[in-house]
Amino acid sequence: MSDLNRKVAVITGATGGIGFEVAKRLGKDGYTVVLNGIEDQAGAERVKELEKLGINAEYYGFDVTDEKQVTTNINSIGKKYGRIDVLVNNAGGLGGRSRFEDMTTDFYRFVMALNLDSVFFASRAAIPFLKKGDNASIINFTSNAAWTAGGPGAGVYGTSKAGVHSITRALAKDLAEYGIRVNAVSPGTIDTPFHAQIKSTKPEVFASWKDNILLGRLGQPEDVASVISFLASKDASFITAETIQIGGGQALGI
Repeated sequence: MSDLNRKVAVITGATGGIGFEVAKRLGKDGYTVVLNGIEDQAGAERVKELEKLGINAEYYGFDVTDEKQVTTNINSIGKKYGRIDVLVNNAGGLGGRSRFEDMTTDFYRFVMALNLDSVFFASRAAIPFLKKGDNASIINFTSNAAWTAGGPGAGVYGTSKAGVHSITRALAKDLAEYGIRVNAVSPGTIDTPFHAQIKSTKPEVFASWKDNILLGRLGQPEDVASVISFLASKDASFITAETIQIGGGQALGI
């Protein structure tokens, strides 16, 4: 397949963890994958890893909370390839913990920007190029916290992820006339470097987490990547405005 005919997937926050596994899976599916991150050295290393697997890959370093950076870089990607077929809005995070009484406005705005503004900025910039794509779609990342409102100190994280759940459905309504699908995934507890600290300092606590999961194990990044691969494929061509829980039944709260 020539580079001009190869589909293009853009994955934010893709230099490690779930994002990198998504890039690897979509690359194996035949996409040219464009990784985003803010750690340029890690981005360059990930590209080399993907290229060793025979995957066409490129890295763009920009901050997803910065409107101008997002717009400029997504436009550059779209113009270079002439299309975007899949946008995976993976970048996000807890950002720290704070109860509302003590929460600073700066902290509130940072968490909302990281998880919700980033989806808006990237999606808005990508839409003109998604219109030129084949079976084009946007796939967002929400969380169980969107429904539970998060644990102590994670209330604004839950609030931001509830916004992602809603904007996913709103974008699906907005873009259906162009044949662009918009869905979200909601991963449960996935064994990634995100949990490295508690895994090393309190291994018994980390091990106990699986007790709250119906299938009796923690998720792996590949579990999420395979669902995203499906949502991006023609097999999912009649699926839009949906959020898929990937948690082994964790959302049931056993």
